[in-house]
Amino acid sequence: MSGPETVDRVLMTAAVVFVVVAGALLLFRISRGPSMLDRAIGLDVFAAVIIAGLGAKSAFARDPFYFPIMLVLAFLGFTGSVGIARFIAVRDKPLSRRKADGKEGQR
Repeated sequence: MSGPETVDRVLMTAAVVFVVVAGALLLFRISRGPSMLDRAIGLDVFAAVIIAGLGAKSAFARDPFYFPIMLVLAFLGFTGSVGIARFIAVRDKPLSRRKADGKEGQR
């Protein structure tokens, strides 16, 4: 094994270790998050960590098979985050503004 291949393998192994550690810390944060917003952000970052893990696996195997899966996961993570943010924004709207809009009883 040549020098660049050894460096490449060491860097990919370090990337996988960092992804695994980040995933474990995120699972702890999601389970202990004091608010729903913390958990939502944790889930969004967890989707990004999964995408990074798939990218590391693709780079390690030198196989582009996981690229479409990474794209779909990125889309699902984005839409999930936007949906949760929209839910939180509607839920946390001040009571006086909800009554002024007239939408209080429509739900």
